[in-house]
Amino acid sequence: MRVLIAEDERMLADSIAEGLRAEALAVDVVYDGDAALERLGVHDYDVLVLDRDLPVVHGDDVCRAAVESGALVRVLMLTAAVAVPARVEGLRIGADDYLTKPFAFEELVARVQALGRRARPAAPPALERAGIRLDPSRREVLRDGRYVHLARKEFGLLAELLRADGTIVSAERLLEKVWDEHTDPFTNTVRVTLMKLRRKLGDPPVIETVPGAGYRIR
Repeated sequence: MRVLIAEDERMLADSIAEGLRAEALAVDVVYDGDAALERLGVHDYDVLVLDRDLPVVHGDDVCRAAVESGALVRVLMLTAAVAVPARVEGLRIGADDYLTKPFAFEELVARVQALGRRARPAAPPALERAGIRLDPSRREVLRDGRYVHLARKEFGLLAELLRADGTIVSAERLLEKVWDEHTDPFTNTVRVTLMKLRRKLGDPPVIETVPGAGYRIR
């Protein structure tokens, strides 16, 4: 899942990003509405965590633009306003959910994950293929009944391959969905992570490299 955080309180924005990355999410951060619109025009995000009172371009206008663009991104709006009319107005302009400051980080994580599930087609609770079973809610992977311990990026990469249901996923797509914008697009990090993932999954090999196209699990 890829998340954009648009929040002008830099310490808060960076703290949220650090916490979400610890949950194996790819996270980008901007500090004003203009930068948020720029990122939304370049990347396909699953969830936008949006401060309503952004500078340069107001959060309401960012929300409207995201909705009008037809993007699948889900919007979690943050605000210090606690009055019901303010929350209702935010939902009416297109926000999918609302969270008032201060908030418990655990609640924000739960809301982001719930919105992320809504941003993509419904999927079964666990992903299964070729003897592999990945349970996103429990962060658990089994290979032919054997528990496999994976690092965060290995888990995210395997999840994207399983969601593809046997179709080819390009290295660019994996980089887009599992890593964030600070990753060098010319890096070999996808190949290296795949090498580690294959080693942990063991034999017989299940991840196929399709030359010039990408990777798939048959």
